[in-house]
Amino acid sequence: MTTTEKIANAQKRINELERLIKYWNNSEHDEAKKVNFSMKIENKVA
Repeated sequence: MTTTEKIANAQKRINELERLIKYWNNSEHDEAKKVNFSMKIENKVA
């Protein structure tokens, strides 16, 4: 992977994180936007 490709991938991740931060900030002020995720917890023993 070239340096240019690494920079492009890093920029994509930065942009995605910025969008998530904006969404989270907006959703904190809007109580109507609530999403309930069901969580499945498995106990695994090695």
